[in-house]
Amino acid sequence: MSPATSADTQQAARRLSIGFINFAHALDHYVMLIFPTAVIGLEVAYRRSYAELIALGTASFVAFGVFSLPAGWLGDRWSRRNMLALFYAGCGLSLIVAGLAPNLVVLTIALSALGMFAAIYHPVGTAMLIEAAAVRGRSLAFNGVCGNLGAAMAAGMTAAVIAGLGWRAAFLLAGLCYLRFVADEGAKAAHRARAADVPLSTSIAAIIFALFVVIALCAGLVFHIVSIALPKILDQRIGADVPLVLVGGLASAVFMCGALAQLAVGRLVEKFPPHILFAVIASLQFLGVLWAAQATGKILLVALAVAMAAIYAQVTVNDLVIARYTPDAWRGRVYAVRYFLTFVVSGAAVSVIAVLYARGGFDLVLATTAVIALGFVVATALIALLVNGVEKARGRVVAPAE
Repeated sequence: MSPATSADTQQAARRLSIGFINFAHALDHYVMLIFPTAVIGLEVAYRRSYAELIALGTASFVAFGVFSLPAGWLGDRWSRRNMLALFYAGCGLSLIVAGLAPNLVVLTIALSALGMFAAIYHPVGTAMLIEAAAVRGRSLAFNGVCGNLGAAMAAGMTAAVIAGLGWRAAFLLAGLCYLRFVADEGAKAAHRARAADVPLSTSIAAIIFALFVVIALCAGLVFHIVSIALPKILDQRIGADVPLVLVGGLASAVFMCGALAQLAVGRLVEKFPPHILFAVIASLQFLGVLWAAQATGKILLVALAVAMAAIYAQVTVNDLVIARYTPDAWRGRVYAVRYFLTFVVSGAAVSVIAVLYARGGFDLVLATTAVIALGFVVATALIALLVNGVEKARGRVVAPAE
């Protein structure tokens, strides 16, 4: 095989791998957001309150965070590709069990299993993408768009399926699609780089790690409170007697704003330092959530669109900043810790929604979320200040060679 043919083959394999990763991201967010819309149909079927039924998803979202830790470790030490294949199969079987659940207890168990297998994607898939991508900013942005499209389709498609076929079909159809796309992937030997793109001193690395813990916790709460509560916020605040299908469609439109924002961010990171962009987007997220807490009617859609755009944009920049200061040999485990913290609080987010909604409705839910988003702003600003000096020093060293 000639060198040119070998290069073409490797390029084709890389593109196929990235396509596989992007598709998995869309499905990951799709399945995790089926239940928040399906619960509206469950209110009628079981004659239970929204606060009581939405709490059934707590274990699922906790598992979504907790099991990211062993997933990231296995991906780095065993095979990232095989872990992604396990993600497909496990989620598909869990969804089918959820669709056939004879009662709420079995449904809760199936949702917990779904969270466990869905936890595989983020630490494993993100590390695979960073390794395979030629242009990280655009690749991560498009990957984020795929995840956003999955989240967007979850609200709209689930509402449509419930209206036509009932809530069980929403799980069954998604499960069958997962099983259809299970890939047979062999183990891949890992010879990964052990030096970061931009090395940090031990003291700065320790401080930034602590700040990223704060960011992960705040980001997880804001992301999941807004995403999970979105269909019900629209159902309650957009106007009386709005059909469920329209609510789902409006929720999908809001999620689409996040997709557009991620595409824009993929270009912006090529022109602006990621750590500075990170702080700016965090501020926009805070302002969007604060605005949504005060808005109703059509203005609410605009406010939620701004908030959702910033929520999804920060995910892309967050991953880029971590990749820039972390060696490839450790990225799976570092992303695992990040997503563990981000997603383990998603279980708390479900409980927070249930408790705050019961006490003060969505006024209290969104006001609390805005306070959490403010903590996110402070942490990203501190990281920008710490890293800025390192980046400037690196720029002075690299510039003469260019």
